[in-house]
Amino acid sequence: MPDITVVAVDAMGGDHAPVEIVKGAVEAVNQRKDIKVLLTGSEVLLKSVLAEYTYPENQIEIIDAKEVIETAEPPVKAIRSKKDSSLVVAMNLVKKKQADAFVSAGSTGAILVGGQVIVGRIKGVERAPLAPLLPTMTGVSLLIDCGANVDARASHLLQFAKMGSIYMEHVIGKKNPTVGIVNIGAEEEKGNALVKEAYPMLKACKDINFIGSVEAREIPYGAVDVIVCEAFVGNVILKLYEGVGSALTKKIKNGMMGSLRSKIGALLVKPALKATLKDFDSSGYGGAPLLGLNGLVVKTHGNATSKEVCNSIIQCVTFKRQRINEKIQEVIQLSQEENKED
Repeated sequence: MPDITVVAVDAMGGDHAPVEIVKGAVEAVNQRKDIKVLLTGSEVLLKSVLAEYTYPENQIEIIDAKEVIETAEPPVKAIRSKKDSSLVVAMNLVKKKQADAFVSAGSTGAILVGGQVIVGRIKGVERAPLAPLLPTMTGVSLLIDCGANVDARASHLLQFAKMGSIYMEHVIGKKNPTVGIVNIGAEEEKGNALVKEAYPMLKACKDINFIGSVEAREIPYGAVDVIVCEAFVGNVILKLYEGVGSALTKKIKNGMMGSLRSKIGALLVKPALKATLKDFDSSGYGGAPLLGLNGLVVKTHGNATSKEVCNSIIQCVTFKRQRINEKIQEVIQLSQEENKED
């Protein structure tokens, strides 16, 4: 009997909910026998959607939740007032240890607030960062933080680097991952006040493989494995990354359809181009984990399709088996003990 990873999925969150969310859950359990999905949302609606699919019925369970948190709602108010929402009900399953992980394509703000308030931070973790994987020329890099902590302190960035390194090594399989802090130049003396304060702390830390500053233009080339920054900078990088990628793809496609010659050329390069674009498709890597919590919380894109939902659910298995939370807790506690001795 395989060790089962139980994942609570907010079936009503996201632009394509519940159809794509349910489809992603079905794809996940059809691929893996070691996953059980708890779908939270309208029981009547979810039953009707599930009826369209064939899947091992013992691996999907519906947990009725009558409310939905909309994207435009104030996050704190929504979490407090909508106790029977699909998002809050799913997070409470993680809090009560009835689920190992939570996955949602819903409101980012509500997920960040719920993660902190309902699931709660690991003792010693100052802030929980949101950490998506970015496709690069050499594979993937972890961007940490990309949206959870706009006004971070230097000590927060140090913890982000430690947590990001643990995730990259044990979930992605990158041994001794390199760490860089986002900066406007390679020189150590450059940067704003936050970067200047955090740089020497990162440099002195023995728990990470810090290699210095990384400029934004170096990120797509895979300059470092863990990209450290506060959430304002991280979110700008993420959105620009996605926007440029989408614009370039459309531009290339339009250019290939411009004339008969280009159309013939497009047919010749299509297989190679398709393989290249697949490498830069972030949906293949699942969602962004909110690290440093007492349970795994994963945020997928609001417009996530079944593929991304499926991969987000599957990544929870590796997270649990590699004991990521326990490893983060061990590193944070060790750091606190060392600070007391100093």
